[in-house]
Amino acid sequence: MDYELRDTPEEWPIESTEQLAVGQVTSYVCDRVQMVDGTTANRQYIVHPGAVAVLVLDDQDRILTLRQYRHPVRRVMVELPAGLLDKPGEHPLEAAKRELYEEAHLQAGDWRVLIDYYNSAGSSDEALRIFVAREPVAADGARYAGEGEEAGIVVGWVPRTELLAAVMAGEVGTASIVASVCALTVALAEPGGWERLRSADAPWDARPF
Repeated sequence: MDYELRDTPEEWPIESTEQLAVGQVTSYVCDRVQMVDGTTANRQYIVHPGAVAVLVLDDQDRILTLRQYRHPVRRVMVELPAGLLDKPGEHPLEAAKRELYEEAHLQAGDWRVLIDYYNSAGSSDEALRIFVAREPVAADGARYAGEGEEAGIVVGWVPRTELLAAVMAGEVGTASIVASVCALTVALAEPGGWERLRSADAPWDARPF
């Protein structure tokens, strides 16, 4: 059997599409899809603009984290600075820099792509790119005034090993934190780890730019 170890584009025939609901950010649709055996089935999923997140690592091997309330899970979650790709024409890197400025009033000198993934490919087309940034400094200009949920954000620096331990203990469960902290730890353990990471403008098939 020929098995290719990579995700590849493919689209099965769609007999019909129905928009079930429209929200402020996402929509919910139902496609009638032809299966590989010739049968058809309904597939409902969320259409999402995509998002970016930033893992900021300082010279003390600490990671910038945010605590923010998330209503669907009724929890205050430990998270990375992150945001939607909802501004037409905005490059993912620029979106990440904007979110870092708005949520933590920081900028960084060295940016790389850490990982790309789909948050829940069985129920949403949401794609997420996580950047890793070093050399953080205070941002220029006035501090951004957050509103709504963002008004309650609390910022903190956590040692990378401590954050990894919290992930492995099940105490921190935000997808971007779990994926990125584990990925960065593996990358840094390899020879030339940082330099092997992709450039900040590496292609992204899920959200071409």
